[in-house]
Amino acid sequence: MILIINNHGQYNHRIHRTLRYLQIPSELVPNTTPLDDLISRDPEGLILGGGPSLERSGNCVEYIQKLEIPILGICLGHQLIAKAYGGEVATAEAESYAQIELEILDEDDIFRGLGPRMSVWASHKDEVKKLPDEFDVLATSSICEVEAMKHHDKPVYGIQFHPEVHHTRDGHRVFENFYDVCRS
Repeated sequence: MILIINNHGQYNHRIHRTLRYLQIPSELVPNTTPLDDLISRDPEGLILGGGPSLERSGNCVEYIQKLEIPILGICLGHQLIAKAYGGEVATAEAESYAQIELEILDEDDIFRGLGPRMSVWASHKDEVKKLPDEFDVLATSSICEVEAMKHHDKPVYGIQFHPEVHHTRDGHRVFENFYDVCRS
């Protein structure tokens, strides 16, 4: 089962619905859930959903730092991963909520079969400004240098865009690829 951490974002329920549609077992849980409760559910992976602010992210940094399972951070979740590993997050130069074109630099695991370009729906109010030392950039765009990233050694991924919305063509394949990582 994949646990989806609800960070109060408007699309957290949509992530859950998308996984159900893909027949990926999942459960949506509050970001205030104690770490021991998450561990007791024995999840295969964790998705950190989007949300309005870093200040309302509950126990997410603890989950990132202490769980030894695959993690996918979406939007705010992506930014939380960066901060947990020593990166920097700041307000985007070009704040937008729009369709953008990703340039996939490394198809790696989560972008397998999706490169070299992908049309996605992205929210850019805040973004990763300094990549953590232990991470590589997987995708970039004309408005954001770090659209997607991956830890060098761990199955920890962050993406700035929203694969769960209809406007992200082939977004479901990002979830399917992440689920493959969780089961391997």
